Amino acid sequence: MQHAYDEPLATNRYFDRKFGLEAAKILPGEYFVSDQDALLVTVLGSCVAACIRDADSGVGGMNHFMLPDDGGRSPSGTSARYGTYAMEVLINHLLKLGARRNRLEAKVFGGGAVLASLASSNVGAKNAEFVLDFLKVEKIPVVAKDLLDSYPRKVYYFPHTGRVLVKKLHRVHNTTLFSRESDYKARLSGSAIEGDVELFV
Repeated sequence: MQHAYDEPLATNRYFDRKFGLEAAKILPGEYFVSDQDALLVTVLGSCVAACIRDADSGVGGMNHFMLPDDGGRSPSGTSARYGTYAMEVLINHLLKLGARRNRLEAKVFGGGAVLASLASSNVGAKNAEFVLDFLKVEKIPVVAKDLLDSYPRKVYYFPHTGRVLVKKLHRVHNTTLFSRESDYKARLSGSAIEGDVELFV
C-alpha cells in the first residue's frame, strides 16, 4: 500500500514539441530527476517546487509538495518532517545519479495564496518558509526564487542547463489545479509517516 509519504516518481511523460525535449509533468506529491537534457513541468498554487541540480554535471530534478496542516503545532511536528522527507527523497535520488552534494544549487517556486481554504491558514507561506529554511540548513544555495503572492504559476525547468521559465497564471480557466491541491491536502492529513529517510552525505 502506498502512503502519501511515499513520494512517487512522476509517471506522466510526454514529448514537448515546443522545446523538442522529453518532458515529465510533476503532480502534487511527486518528483522527478534526470541526467539527460529534459524538461520538467509543474503547476503550483499553494504548493512549492524545489528545482535542484548539480551545476557541473547537469543532473537535476524537481519535486512538488505541500506541508500537511498540523493544526499549528510545533514546527518540528509532522508538518516539518513531511517537508524534510519530500526534500530528502529528491536529493537522495540526485546523488544516486551521480550528483555531488557540494555542487548542488536550488531554485524554488510557489507558495501562492490561491485557494481560499488554504490561504486562511497561510499554507503557501509556511511551504515557502520551510523550503528556504531547509536549503539554508543543508547549505544548498538558492540561486533563484519566485515565492508567495496570490497567483498560480506554471514552471518549466531544464535541469541540464538550470534554465527556468515561470508563467504566472492570472486567469486559470479550469479547476484542475485547485482540485488537485485540495485532494492532495486531504491525502496528507489522513496519512502517517512511515519512518524517516536518511540523507546521503
